[in-house]
Formats: sequence, structure tokens, C-alpha cells
Amino acid sequence: MIRSVPVRRAVLPVALALTAAVGTAPPAHAATGAAADELVDAYRSAYDTPGIAVAVIDGSTVETAVRGHDGDGAAVTPATRFRIASMSKPMTAAAVMLLVEQGEFTLDAPVVDVLPEFTMDDPRFRGITVRQLLDHTSGLSVSTNNEYVFPPPRSAADVVAELADKELAADPGEQWEYHNTNYSVAARIVEAVADEPFDDFLAEELFTPLGMDDTTATEGCADPAPGLASGYEVVLGVAVAAPEMPGRCVGNGGVVSTLEDMVRWVRFNQGALGSDLLSEESLEEMHTAQPGAGESGLGWEVRPAPAGGDGPLVAHGGTLATWTGDMAFSPASGTAAVVLTNGVGAPALLTTNLLAERAGAETTPVGNPMNIVNAVLLGLTLLAGTLLTTAVVRAPRWALRRREARRPRVVLRLVPLGLVTVLGLFLPTLIGVQGGSFSFQYWIVAAWLMPLLAVFSLVCLVLGTAALARRIRCLRRARWTP
Repeated sequence: MIRSVPVRRAVLPVALALTAAVGTAPPAHAATGAAADELVDAYRSAYDTPGIAVAVIDGSTVETAVRGHDGDGAAVTPATRFRIASMSKPMTAAAVMLLVEQGEFTLDAPVVDVLPEFTMDDPRFRGITVRQLLDHTSGLSVSTNNEYVFPPPRSAADVVAELADKELAADPGEQWEYHNTNYSVAARIVEAVADEPFDDFLAEELFTPLGMDDTTATEGCADPAPGLASGYEVVLGVAVAAPEMPGRCVGNGGVVSTLEDMVRWVRFNQGALGSDLLSEESLEEMHTAQPGAGESGLGWEVRPAPAGGDGPLVAHGGTLATWTGDMAFSPASGTAAVVLTNGVGAPALLTTNLLAERAGAETTPVGNPMNIVNAVLLGLTLLAGTLLTTAVVRAPRWALRRREARRPRVVLRLVPLGLVTVLGLFLPTLIGVQGGSFSFQYWIVAAWLMPLLAVFSLVCLVLGTAALARRIRCLRRARWTP
């Protein structure tokens, strides 16, 4: 069970720091109210979240609530570091927009003109624009570019080089598909144009000017970062500190930050901080759904308003194997919410509920459907393990009963075991097949994202193979026994 840590409320100590860093008036502070506390506690209870840090921004007021502990057992505070996963993408988009405003290139410039090293085994790649990378309409797709290859490429340059023998799944601008590689290519553009590593550019041009002193960027999803404890695998209420799954996160998911710094980031996007970094027009462009891109902006997405809310939300979530988070703000009302967790879950539910509660709108009950999925998988694993172990043990008796049976009938008797074995072999690959990508390396993904699925598949594969092989061996011996 998750170790219980007393509930603590904290008010972000950022007022004076923000004044010094960006020259703006300090916001007023207050502790989260009882209604917001109930929402945070309900979410944590539903997902058995080991540690969570939450902020609600309402105009000039910033409120926070922190719960639980990090992977080292230390109590979570507003300064605790979290991997923010795909919440990194708006930062990459902002880095690109900085270069656009400096006149280095335009959003609608072909990527190949800005980044000559970019090439693909598909002539259509020359039509991909910088904008299409940022709104996920480039034509890059998991069906032609498997992002879960192990070991993953280390750098943005490696990701770009890996595309040299890949094809597009659609003409640029014709189809939207959320694809992390778009943002690794964008990060490489920043490196090439600025002539410095991507993480250095972010630190110098974004994080330091905004006073985000505890925010860094890594290339790999599992790369260590100063002061960062591990996240958690959480299954059926059991939380185990675990390393993050290796992956390509440069530009698309590698940022490590704190609640304090993420409040600064959201306030910047609201226009309340760092107004000299990006123009109001650039921020608005980033926050606006792009033509042909569904609800995708540039690094952000536009979500429907909660029932009774004041208007659409500008938002983005982040999900890794052991970390999840979400951030959303309402341009109409000026309210915003940030949620950072060191476990699995659906934090967008909590940000939406927090903003709905602040607007006096109806909130949505929170439940964890994965508990049902994992309970079913656990039951199936126990059932399969019992039946297949019995089949292994009773193989000699089974063979004796079928010693005189004709071969076609015996083969039919073996088919169920064969099907169970094949199911175990291929079931984890369905994670990729549903997106158009097939690889046995999805076993690794399943082990991190759905460990009970991997265990069930392993039981079917190993015990199914053992039962099948022993039945065949015992049958041969039985037929030759006088």
C-alpha cells in the first residue's frame, strides 16, 4: 500500500522571485479551499497517486495543494521535481516562435530550407513546413515511423537522421496525427539555427528569463536530472518506485520542472509574465487551433469548456510510464490549473474539475477504469496459470488417453493450447498494431505501461509452450510404449 503522508497545503513562494525575475507585480496568495481539496483528494484516492502537486490560478491569486511523497520518500512540496512529459511541447513551440520573431525563418517555411540535414525516403517530405511539425499535420506517423524502437535515438540529430529511410503516411497538411517525432525535429531546428544544444537554448531564452530556475530539459525520457526522484508504477493500489521507460523525449517530453516553475510558465502564456519574450500575437497563434489540425494549436490544444464554463480551454497534458501531468487555462476567465503527479492517471480530469469548480460549474466524478482492466487481467493470469500448469502436470495422462486416437483428432486437441501460446506471443504487440505499427519490441512498452498485460501474456506464452511441448513428447512416448 502507498505510505500515507499528512495532507499539507502550501502557497507558492513566488511573488518576490517573480518580481525580481520579470519585473511584474506579485500575485496575491491563498490556500486552496475545501472544494478544491476534495477534488484533489478524490483524484488521488481514485488513482492511488503516490505524490501530487496542484496549483489553481485565478487572476492575481495562486493557490496550491500538495500531497504524498516522491520516489525517495520525501514529502512533496511546490519545489519537488517532476517529469512533465508532453507538457514540454508548448515549450518547444515557444522556442521555435522566439526564432520566428527574430526573423530566422517563418512558420510556413519548408523544414528542408531551415534544416538542410532533414531528409526522408519520400519526395513529399520537401513540402513539410515548420508549422506542420508544431500542429502535427506533417504526415509523420507511427505507421511508418515506429517511435518505440529500442534502444531509442539519443539526440534530436539522431531522430532526424533516423528519418532518412522513412516515408510519410499522408501528404503534408492533409492529415492530423499526434506524433512525438514532429517535436524532436522542431528541437533540432532550434539547435541548428541557434547553433547550441536545445536544452541550453531553453535555459537561456525561456527558463532563466521567466525565473524557472529549477527547470531543465533532457534528451532521453529516462535520463537523470538533478534532484529528480523516480516515478511510480501503480497497479491495483500498489505503488512501486520504478525507473522511467527509455524513449526519445528530446523536444517532445524531456522537461523536468516543479510546480513553482510551472505556475510561472502558465502565467507567461496567460500574458501575465515575461511580456517582452514573445509578442501577444505569437502567443495567440500558439493557443489557436490551426486549420486542418482539429483542436491542435502550436504546442497546445484547445479543449471544450467544462459544462457551465466561460469558454474553451487552452491546455496540454503529459504521460510517461511513471509520470503524468496536465495544465489548462481559460483565456476568457483568466483561471488556470496545473497538476503534476509521479504516477499513472488521467490528470486532465482533475484540471477540468478544478476549473469547473472555480467557475461554479458542475464537476465530473472521477473513477479509475484501469482498476477494472487490471483486476480482469489479474484474474485471467491466475486462471491461465492454473489451467496451463495443470495441463503440464497431467500431460502423461492426457497422452495415454489419446494413444489410439487418429492424428487429425489429436491435432485438434492441441489447437487450443497452440492458440493460447500464440495469444501470449502477440497480445502485447497490439499496443502498436492499433496505430498501424507492428513490432515485438512492444513487449517492452507493455511491461512499463500495462505490467499485468505483460505478465498475462508471459504466462500464456511460457506455460502454453511448456504444456504443448510436453503433451507432444508424452504422446510420442505413449504410442511407442508396448
